[in-house]
Amino acid sequence: MSGHSKWATIKHKKGALDAKRGKIFTRLIKEIMVAAKAGGGDPDGNPRLRTAIAAAKAENMPNDNIARAVKRGTGEIEGASYEEIVYEGYGPGGVAVIVDVLTDNRNRAVSEIRHAFSKHGGNLGESGSVSFMFSKKGVLLVAKAAAGEEKLTELVLEAGGEDIADQGEYWEVTTAPSDFNAVKEAITGAGITPESAEVTMVPSTYTKLEGSQAAAMVRLIDAIEDLDDAQNVYTNFDMDEESVPA
Repeated sequence: MSGHSKWATIKHKKGALDAKRGKIFTRLIKEIMVAAKAGGGDPDGNPRLRTAIAAAKAENMPNDNIARAVKRGTGEIEGASYEEIVYEGYGPGGVAVIVDVLTDNRNRAVSEIRHAFSKHGGNLGESGSVSFMFSKKGVLLVAKAAAGEEKLTELVLEAGGEDIADQGEYWEVTTAPSDFNAVKEAITGAGITPESAEVTMVPSTYTKLEGSQAAAMVRLIDAIEDLDDAQNVYTNFDMDEESVPA
């Protein structure tokens, strides 16, 4: 089976994803701006922008906010300029960690990320130290109550998806990044709403932690996600659901 760490499913089920709407909006706006700057303001010709706008709409971001973010990215209206940086490191127990950053202050970003790692039993590594363990994939979680395996498999494979894995209450659909939007549109076009849908970094192997190490890893993830400059955190962390801190 391909797919995410089970940790991703646990986080979704527990509602442990960042629920601070203002922070979600800030991250989405930055991604829209960077996508528009890199590939232009037309989502039809810019897959990254199209994905970013879809994510913003899924969070009920007003269309005016989306339009302003696109115009800031293309330079039509004034806005901050963000730099994309990827940091790599290790968490407790040797868990591999990748952090996507969008920042207007590189020195602040690296200082804060290094501090989060060291405070929670990890350490920042060199570029390339863990990225070889990950592949970029589109991943969608579909509740089993929303779709049967046979129907979903047919939809996914016809649209170019790679795999469907059983993750307890969910089907986990994996795609190549280039096929992500087509697969998502095939699923939603059939009246099925994914619980989550994102282009992410999927690890080739997982490191399972228990007890105090698992708790420390959860704290490290939370600390990084709380940083304003951090956009995404990817790990090969796995744990048992009963070990999730309350």
